[in-house]
Amino acid sequence: MTRPFTFTGRIRSVMHALRGIGTMLKSQHNAWVHAAATVAVCAAGLACGLSRAEWCWIVLAVVAVWTAEALNTAFELLADAASPEYHPLVREAKDVAAGAVLITAIGSVIIGLLVFGPHLAQALAGWRAAPGAM
Repeated sequence: MTRPFTFTGRIRSVMHALRGIGTMLKSQHNAWVHAAATVAVCAAGLACGLSRAEWCWIVLAVVAVWTAEALNTAFELLADAASPEYHPLVREAKDVAAGAVLITAIGSVIIGLLVFGPHLAQALAGWRAAPGAM
């Protein structure tokens, strides 16, 4: 049976989602690393004056990493509930899920280098050309 659409139902859904994000931030140390990287990348983007297109790539990379981390967290919680005691297949499944986060993070670093590289090269060239520079 399908429940009817209600505004309060949507508010409850958002509240559940926010609670899930809170659970991820409380339970996953890597989420704090992602948070610090997100703040650093946003600050660097503002300092470099990124274009709208460059911001799109940065936002996509950041959202991809956060999504991968959230899915990995959900998977780990479900795996722990299904098999509270150690099981080698659960360990392997968790490793694969963590690997997906790593792949996403590496891809995001590559995007960051492609976006920020020209800005950093230009800043470095300007710094070297400045009078009195070594």
